[in-house]
Amino acid sequence: MWTPSPAGQPVLASDLDQAAWVRRWPAFAPEALAAGARALFALPLQIGAARVGVMDLHRDAPGWLQGVELADALVFADATTQALLIEAHVRDVQDVPDLYQSYHAVVHQATGMVKVQLNVGIAEALVRLRAYAYAQERPIEDVARDVVGRRLRFDELSD
Repeated sequence: MWTPSPAGQPVLASDLDQAAWVRRWPAFAPEALAAGARALFALPLQIGAARVGVMDLHRDAPGWLQGVELADALVFADATTQALLIEAHVRDVQDVPDLYQSYHAVVHQATGMVKVQLNVGIAEALVRLRAYAYAQERPIEDVARDVVGRRLRFDELSD
């Protein structure tokens, strides 16, 4: 397993067959290539100083994560980090798991619906959902329930 840079930045190896990556990972790079991975991306799972792991992605052909792909991967890494931190906290609190699951499900469902309504990427849809909740001074889960319940459509809002 390989890790992000010491500074907690993503590591984006677009072609593991390049000499720089083979020098950086002399044992790992050849094994990854033999297993069929040509490009690898390690995204830190962290919020501030709280580091909980790394999300590793790979592809079987050389190439970068471009634009929306990279944005979606970073949003997914952020959501995974939050889920892991919440899960760690939930283990000690008996009544929270149902609340956690309903919150997470409704926010993710609403984000997907906003994505389709506005024809934007998932990252932008989540940002719009959060921004609307903030501007309305409402909890994001309440706004998400309105979206999922079809009481609120983002494509019908005036900018």
